[in-house]
Amino acid sequence: MKTISIDIETFSDINLAKCGVYKYAESPAFEILLFGYSVDGGEVQVVDLAQGERIPSAILDALTDESVTKWAFNASFERVCLSRYLRDLGMSLDPFHDHHPLSQDCARFLNPAGWKCSMVWSAYMGLPLSLEGVGAVLKLDSQKMKEGKDLIRYFCVPCKETKSNGGRTRNLPQHALDKWTLFKSYNKRDVEVEMAIQDRLKKYPVPEPVWDEYYLDQEINDRGIAVDKELVRQAVAIDAMSREHLMAALKEKTGLENPNSVLQMRSWLAEQGMETESLGKKRVAEMLKTVREPLRSVLLLRQQLAKSSVKKYQAMEMTACDDSRAHGMFQFYGANRTGRFSGRKIQLQNLPQNHMPDLAEARALVRQGNYAVLTLLYDSVPDVLSQLIRTAFIPKSGMKFIVSDFSAIEARVIAWLAGETWKSEAFAKGKDIYCSTASKMFGVPVVKHGVNGELRQKGKITELACGYGGSVGALKAMGALDMGLAEEELRPLVDSWRSANPHIVQFWWDVDRCVKQAIKTHLPQETRGIRFLWQSGMLFIRLPSGRRLSYVKPGIGENKFGGESVTYEGIGATKKWERLESYGPKFVENIVQAISRDILCYAMQTLRCCAIVGHVHDELIIECRKDASVTAICEQMGRTPPWAEGLLLRADGYECEFYQKD
Repeated sequence: MKTISIDIETFSDINLAKCGVYKYAESPAFEILLFGYSVDGGEVQVVDLAQGERIPSAILDALTDESVTKWAFNASFERVCLSRYLRDLGMSLDPFHDHHPLSQDCARFLNPAGWKCSMVWSAYMGLPLSLEGVGAVLKLDSQKMKEGKDLIRYFCVPCKETKSNGGRTRNLPQHALDKWTLFKSYNKRDVEVEMAIQDRLKKYPVPEPVWDEYYLDQEINDRGIAVDKELVRQAVAIDAMSREHLMAALKEKTGLENPNSVLQMRSWLAEQGMETESLGKKRVAEMLKTVREPLRSVLLLRQQLAKSSVKKYQAMEMTACDDSRAHGMFQFYGANRTGRFSGRKIQLQNLPQNHMPDLAEARALVRQGNYAVLTLLYDSVPDVLSQLIRTAFIPKSGMKFIVSDFSAIEARVIAWLAGETWKSEAFAKGKDIYCSTASKMFGVPVVKHGVNGELRQKGKITELACGYGGSVGALKAMGALDMGLAEEELRPLVDSWRSANPHIVQFWWDVDRCVKQAIKTHLPQETRGIRFLWQSGMLFIRLPSGRRLSYVKPGIGENKFGGESVTYEGIGATKKWERLESYGPKFVENIVQAISRDILCYAMQTLRCCAIVGHVHDELIIECRKDASVTAICEQMGRTPPWAEGLLLRADGYECEFYQKD
């Protein structure tokens, strides 16, 4: 036995979409109903556990045997659920192995090193992240059964008590044997579709180093990150009190039945002589610059009411397991254009920043539930709660967090790739890159808080907006006009940045040419160590790490200006599979972000002996002993991978008693 392809159907009274698989499989009501499997590509068998059948002992043994590869689509679901099932059977999950140096954190789960995920394989190939979506795009003979959703709703989640169903809260096989027979066929079909995906993609295997990154990702998800449940509970309660007071104050000032209604509030504002199409965050901030009382205080209250952070706290409540840790917060290869991780459930990637000087004091007040003192000390309780979201993540008792992140990672990577030597030299000398950029753009020395210091902000916004071909529109999107820049300044800023970065601009169009040539001629192309390959209707971009980016069915089309553009198939902004358009600078953005991701993964591997509990783009959160050294961890994180010779990296870090931005 070398491989097993697996698909399971389960029941739990926990909402999987809201709480995640770790909490879902922890419920006392959890059980596996059907276990579909195929050994070494043979006939699919379905074990009807709900009706008393047993999984063969050889298969159970294989689940804990790392030498047998277990395949599943979204394998973390099967692995976590089967971990619970095997624990209930009293079987050892054998956590004491090389891949878990901190085994006590992961001891409750099957070792991920024995598993491979066909969803990761699909993502690596630029395909959708759903079994149904992949089957449709690949036009497989075997497609996921359409009846599946209804059957899952019937058997896998609790049902409402009704007179007609005898007041039961769950549907069992005997309540609809015809549906149950169909459900078993559905389970069998899913295994067949997964195997068909593997067969179709076998010419393009995922490199072993990427699987090793996946195992590390699964270890981090298994480990989880501790949540301060008391802080979360009090924050939710205080948010409710705050909303009640804000609503009461708004009702009193406006006389409206529901001041939270955009329609009612717009009508009230119009009666006061202020017409507005929107009450969005930006529009309200604009209005507050000029508006007078009583409108000003109404809009300020409305602004506070809109700043509700309770959803993040509620997500923490729903996700935290019995060990008070939130597990499964990272989706490996969630962004399949670059291979970056994406967030799940609480979404660490988009937490509000904290800028309060007295963060610890505010946190203590919320933890005590001291709403009266909070309203006395702070202008906006919702803003306090928003800034405290990060602090709900805490290390284990007696431990601390070290947070370490790369300094200007994307700017360093693009300068290194394109050969923009003045920029790399500025990094080597430890200079402020935004001052150096402004100095190069305007031809004068620029020092932060010093000589020509006012130019730094122009250098910063242009550096951030223009690196991937951005122009006037990108500067506006970055808030250039809100900063006080005039419309007529924007085009000259773009031109100045491009003149100061000729090698980066050249790199955009070298990449553009290579992509087009590879698609047109089907011959390999290369620039600056990046290889472009056309193979069997796919475009691959080979990165310095050896990893490849994949673009499905590439072609040459026409852009809105009548020029040539590159198109390919992928998930668009509407979350649908469609034909997308791209060009050189956009491909450069994919390449730079993908290399930055590979550098983060290299750092995660370097620091694998540490307990990594979270990561965000260029940042690692490590749970460690009180005597652990920030300097040592930053030195390790800042090591340049062997495949990126000449790239200068720097990692900065700090320690904290709860998660925060330094």
